[in-house]
Amino acid sequence: MKEKNSSKYYGKDLEAMSFAKNYHRWILDEFREFIGKNVAEVGAGTGNFSEFLIDSGIENLAAFEPSENMFSQLSEKFKSNKKVSCKNSYFEDQSHLYNNVFDSIMYINVLEHIENDSEALKHAHQSLRPNGHLLIFVPALKFLFSELDKKVGHFRRYTKGELENVITSSGFNMKTIKYVDIAGIIPWYIAFVLLKKTTTTSNVSAYDKLIVPIMKKIELNITPPIGKNLIAIAQKK
Repeated sequence: MKEKNSSKYYGKDLEAMSFAKNYHRWILDEFREFIGKNVAEVGAGTGNFSEFLIDSGIENLAAFEPSENMFSQLSEKFKSNKKVSCKNSYFEDQSHLYNNVFDSIMYINVLEHIENDSEALKHAHQSLRPNGHLLIFVPALKFLFSELDKKVGHFRRYTKGELENVITSSGFNMKTIKYVDIAGIIPWYIAFVLLKKTTTTSNVSAYDKLIVPIMKKIELNITPPIGKNLIAIAQKK
């Protein structure tokens, strides 16, 4: 999801992430017990993560995607799936229609694209049912901010403290916040900060197949002190 006034976003670098099946499963497994049945996915893109959500056993998915070209792919992908309702809209513009509705609201690699992230999360708070969950996955560590981040429309990479502050100041109780993917820090810094490269299906696929399964097993038992990304789980007060 991009900031407002960006109705077209081709996201070639994000398209490469469609090959990151193990990474998607890792994120989903972190959130699984908090997802519930009635879910909103903010900035669903072309629906790569949405497919994993549907297979997890949810009953209804409201997939919001404001980008016209990405929405066309999203809606085509799920046109025959009665569990999925695709919305060509910014979530904030429709959140008033969903007061106290969702069991969970997901921002998977989305919150960093929203300039006023605090205001966005207040809309999410309004749309969650009592005790519903906010589930967030974002890029972390300011020194990893690269040309690629700029290219795909990131306003920021978060520190743990910054993310926790924006979540709690929006009315949520923090349940879990932690760094993940410590192994990705050095490769990202070299490839994207120093060498200013971009993602490709080959380098994403190789990392996903060779490194992610190993790191998932390790980090399920040992939470790293730092990582390329942050995972947050919060609950509506």
